[in-house]
Amino acid sequence: MPDGTIAYYRGDFCPIEEATVSIRAKGLNYGLGCFEGIRAYWCSDEEQLYVFRCREHYERLRHSCRIIGLPIEPDPDELVEITRELLRRNGHKEDTYIRPLAFNASFQLSPIMTPDDNRIAVYTMPLNDYLDTSQGVTASVSSWRRLSDNTIPARAKPTAAYLNSALARGEAMACGFDEAIMLTSDGYVSEASAEHLFLVMGGRLVTPTSQDDNLDGVTRRTILEIAPADLSVAVEVRRISRTELYVADEAFLCGTGAQVTPLVGVDGRPVGDGKAGPVTRKLQDLYLRIVKNKIAKYAHWCTPTY
Repeated sequence: MPDGTIAYYRGDFCPIEEATVSIRAKGLNYGLGCFEGIRAYWCSDEEQLYVFRCREHYERLRHSCRIIGLPIEPDPDELVEITRELLRRNGHKEDTYIRPLAFNASFQLSPIMTPDDNRIAVYTMPLNDYLDTSQGVTASVSSWRRLSDNTIPARAKPTAAYLNSALARGEAMACGFDEAIMLTSDGYVSEASAEHLFLVMGGRLVTPTSQDDNLDGVTRRTILEIAPADLSVAVEVRRISRTELYVADEAFLCGTGAQVTPLVGVDGRPVGDGKAGPVTRKLQDLYLRIVKNKIAKYAHWCTPTY
């Protein structure tokens, strides 16, 4: 079968067109679910597909489900093996996106989490660049504020929270920008609609704290580790004011989909000289070598498929 036509659903592998859910399901009606985004990278010289930080993503899915009160099985190690088998069955030999989804499929009418009929689904699809990692992207500061962690948990990855992201990105694109930067309820920088944000200021990386209503990002954690260890670039984790976006030397977005994407303009103002800066480019190169298992000390982050 062609790539991406097999899914994992209800404890087994099946044609993706059979992985369906009723319009009565709570997960659809009320957004009672969580999801993950995972990438796998094809290395043609090795004929191997590496899944990047697969177990860490499934650990985060488990934590997200715990936060919203959605018990799921199987455990992260089993889900890693299910993912490898799904990639093999789909025959992927290109960069690939993996979408695990946990949700409540109960037909009960009330918008509460119930212990019955919680499901796990996983599907895959070929994916190259999600954003323009070469030339970079522009963003506007959104009029939509990031949801507070005490409203819908920002640390988790609940499906319901992405209406917030959709509103922000839709507004930005309607105004001619590629992305939106979202502020917390008290006006500090949180993250982009679906990516983390880093600034380069005085040779240091600066990024918002994880308490500023943003996701516990796997790619963010990766950058925080590799920047000082491999590039000797110091990292400062602190609150960021909106106006600091306008005076940064460089900026970039990062995430599973975005990877490391230069941010070259904010609110019509160029970031730095309006091009991807040297620190961003070095991080881009380092990150892509790591995810393709080209740096031995990070090999434990790369799970082979074949």
